[in-house]
Amino acid sequence: MLRFLTAGESHGRALVVIVEGLPAGLGVTTAELAAELARRRLGFGRGPRMRIEADEVTVLGGVRHGRTLGSPVAIEIANSEWPKWQEEMSPDPGLPTRLLTQPRPGHADLAGMQKYGFADARDVLERASARETAARVAAGYLAKSFLARLGMSIVSHVVAIGPVRVPDGIRPGPGDLDRVDQSPVRCFDPESETRMVEAIKAAAKDGDSLGGVVEVLAYGAPVGLGSHVHWDRRLDGLIAQALMSIQAVKSLEVGEGSDVASRRGSEAHDAITWDESARRYERVTARAGGIEGGMSTGGVIVARVAMKPLATLNRPVLGTVDVVTKAPAKSFKERTDVTAVPAMGVVAETMLALVLADESLRKFGGDSMAEVVRNRDGYLASLEEPPSSVPMPGG
Repeated sequence: MLRFLTAGESHGRALVVIVEGLPAGLGVTTAELAAELARRRLGFGRGPRMRIEADEVTVLGGVRHGRTLGSPVAIEIANSEWPKWQEEMSPDPGLPTRLLTQPRPGHADLAGMQKYGFADARDVLERASARETAARVAAGYLAKSFLARLGMSIVSHVVAIGPVRVPDGIRPGPGDLDRVDQSPVRCFDPESETRMVEAIKAAAKDGDSLGGVVEVLAYGAPVGLGSHVHWDRRLDGLIAQALMSIQAVKSLEVGEGSDVASRRGSEAHDAITWDESARRYERVTARAGGIEGGMSTGGVIVARVAMKPLATLNRPVLGTVDVVTKAPAKSFKERTDVTAVPAMGVVAETMLALVLADESLRKFGGDSMAEVVRNRDGYLASLEEPPSSVPMPGG
């Protein structure tokens, strides 16, 4: 079982992530980890913090000479701006220099203040901030490295920003991730990319923000990840929970999602064929997004994640209430982006990779990578064989 835990605040000394359950012998490097964290800072429309936020990575444990040891992996991501915040965010007894008492609509501020009895919104926003996803991406790097050893790869691309949407049918393949990252908005369609950039510029001019949709794809997943036997083992349910946990994400679709609800059954499902040369079953279409009955089918896994426009605006127009005086007020403003949709795609890759890595370990098991790969190979070979027993009438 693979699990991870993050700790730390947006302007705190550092973020920390501990990943438990990785087998021994998985090759990892700090350079590759830093490169993956840099991808999270990609995207036209990001704010000034992304230009100064260099992720200083330290692997604290679980890795020796470029390979995992089978023990928990601990990673620290230092905050390069900590000297400016060490008084405000000090863990020692003291008082903040300023109380933030005008909660921002659309954020965790007010609900968190009420839930935990805080008078200062910073006690909430520092942990609720999407900066936390840097720690998730570090965990996701390990999960992606593990999946790559099993022949799986994860690719995301932006399919909508604001009113601009990529035409249906345009989708990157497993080798196209670098090409996607070269786009300023991580869009695979050059024509849509141009219109997305213009939409972001227009929103920035108005001091406003834009949301959008990312499609995340898993190539090479074998049949049988997840299970139909319990509600909390269903693969699509696990993916939904993971992707919906990303800050500002408001909806999720697997496969063709809500579109199939308006169709007849004859147009909503994927016909099955047998490929004799490959000795495997194939789906003629991919409407189910590579998951049926809570289990992977062996096809590409497809999920689309919708992110709302960021609630912190450069021209605050949303009213709020001061929690002390109860008087109408304008919310305080932290540094913000016009859009974070391209970066959200990198986080979506992370969360999908963590789910698939966990389910792969559940399916194949093993204390070392060699053992996991051997178990995987044996399972795949068994799929080409006829069933070991066929029930006969009357038992």
